[in-house]
Amino acid sequence: MWAVVATDIGPLMLAATRDGLVNVVFHASDAVRDRALERLAARLGSEPVEDPDSPLLAEAIRQLRAYFAGRRHDFDLPLDWSLISGFNRQVLRELASGVPYGTVVGYGDLAGRVGQPGGAQAVGAAMGANPLPVVVPCHRVVESGGGIGGFGGGLETKRKLLALEGVLPEPLF
Repeated sequence: MWAVVATDIGPLMLAATRDGLVNVVFHASDAVRDRALERLAARLGSEPVEDPDSPLLAEAIRQLRAYFAGRRHDFDLPLDWSLISGFNRQVLRELASGVPYGTVVGYGDLAGRVGQPGGAQAVGAAMGANPLPVVVPCHRVVESGGGIGGFGGGLETKRKLLALEGVLPEPLF
């Protein structure tokens, strides 16, 4: 099941299975949404159906709206990790549980937390493969030298998320 929700960073497509939220897709225009649904159908073995009223998606939408309104600092949703495995899953689980709202972690520091010191590039690849951005907060991973690093949703989106959490100042324009 899936739904699209309007947010301060543009439309997000949310997709869920019976096990939990499985995918969050940035910039969910019709074309982006359709490509994401095709990929999900191939990976999950069935075509997701639009159902914004399903209890799981309705709760995800409620929590996302509260997050963007500044009233929620973490997500309490069942997550389906089936789209990611191995090292990438290990890194994303550590990120989800160990890097709270309003804080950041360096790529190298996160690699060290999962027992892979020197694995900063591999952590960067894991962030790029994150099927659950915002909910699993890959925007909180930054460069050790002070740069904000890359971001699948675009650097402006990352800046907005970090500003929302008080890590960066609000953009001037």
